[in-house]
Amino acid sequence: MEPAEPGFAAVVLAGGTAVRMDGVDKAGVEHAGRTLLEHALDAVSEAVEVVVAGEAVPTTRPVTFVREEPAYGGPAAALLAGRDALYHSQPLLAVLAVDMPRVTPTTFRRLINAAGGRDGAFLESPDGRRQLAGVVHLPALDRVRPDDVTGLAVHRLLAPLDLATVAAEGDEARDVDTWADLRDLGELP
Repeated sequence: MEPAEPGFAAVVLAGGTAVRMDGVDKAGVEHAGRTLLEHALDAVSEAVEVVVAGEAVPTTRPVTFVREEPAYGGPAAALLAGRDALYHSQPLLAVLAVDMPRVTPTTFRRLINAAGGRDGAFLESPDGRRQLAGVVHLPALDRVRPDDVTGLAVHRLLAPLDLATVAAEGDEARDVDTWADLRDLGELP
């Protein structure tokens, strides 16, 4: 499947506190011999530009690192800090939580196709939860941006938007919130 639209930027959300994983930096956690950040960068490899909202760490790809103010201000604050750090204007912004190693470029192609005439599209887990893997048109994101986003969840930030949902295929919606999640993910084919 070819990308539906040329040109999208991406923000990888990698700056959380990982309380259920003893405060470890999830970006550096390894799965299948690579860090979760490297898996995320693979998933958005077709992006024209990638910003990682989190602590700067070595990567195999050129990215811009940024932190939200205040640090640990929440995922919406991180998303908007990443959006503000973009050097190039693109029609779409891909958003991906660093702890979703089964998301791929194909996932984002499906999301871009589903965004069509809508404000964006996000991956939906089999149990109906919207995941932190999606695309949003930048003008729509800018339109709903509040003055203060500290502690705001991304789903609340994006609630006013017309977002398509895309059913997860296979294990795309699996995330790593606990050490058990990481162990279970490693046991999957």
